[in-house]
Amino acid sequence: MQGFNKYYPPDYDPDKHQSLNAYRGKHALGDRARKLDKGILITRFELPFNIWCGTCNNHIGMGVRYNAEKKKVGAYYSTPIYSFRCKCHLCDGWFEIQTDPKNTRYVVVSGARQKDEDWDPEENGGFAIHDTEGKAGPADPLAALEKTTDAQNHVAKVQIPRIEALQGVSDHYNNDPYTLSSMVRKRFRAEKKIEAQKRADDDTIKGKYGLPEELKLVEDDAEAKHQARDEWARARMDYEAERNSKRPRLSIPSSSSSNSRPTLDPVSSLKARILDNTRRSSTLANKRKPPDRKVLLK
Repeated sequence: MQGFNKYYPPDYDPDKHQSLNAYRGKHALGDRARKLDKGILITRFELPFNIWCGTCNNHIGMGVRYNAEKKKVGAYYSTPIYSFRCKCHLCDGWFEIQTDPKNTRYVVVSGARQKDEDWDPEENGGFAIHDTEGKAGPADPLAALEKTTDAQNHVAKVQIPRIEALQGVSDHYNNDPYTLSSMVRKRFRAEKKIEAQKRADDDTIKGKYGLPEELKLVEDDAEAKHQARDEWARARMDYEAERNSKRPRLSIPSSSSSNSRPTLDPVSSLKARILDNTRRSSTLANKRKPPDRKVLLK
């Protein structure tokens, strides 16, 4: 493994030298900071466009890189303006390019000229692209005044009240954030306890009746109880109707005479059928009784 430790000479004093670069009298950027006392830093600069050198009049293409002298020459508001001074690689001439923060571009200051490559579609038989200026008629001052008045009325009647309402809501909720946070956390804990208790009750019921764990039970409220009661009553009525339909009807056979007897209750009908069956059995037994042996011997 490559070592990253540094060698500290015996006469090195950290309080006196602060760093090894200060001890050796060098800068951390090395040779790039040789003109740093003049405010110049050597940096790598790439041409943003095609130029013609002003000394040798040779073409230099976009993208060629130079070791340029970077220096701050001004500021546009809070944005610094930098100058890049480069030496032509085809001759001994120097050219300078500066940044233009106002127009977000680069400008050739001296020593060269930028190659004009702007293409005008109208000059080449085409149509102007994004032409939003110039050809419109003169602005109507009364229309502009009316538009300004409408905008001011909209701001006064709509935007300002809405901003004030939003500010009031913000002040209401941010007036005492600790109390509001305590209330929210208290309600959250109470709801969490209720959910935990409900989950435990559901698990108890599922374990008692052997229900699957993924089964979701309904909420135990008045509506669910009323619905369950109605379902139970309907199922009970269906069961009773099915049971009565399967139960055999007990009745006494009607006589062939025109004057039929009145219908008896189920108990009396059952007794009558039992007596009738007993009488018929005894009659058949008497008919099938074998003759007496003594009579046969005579």
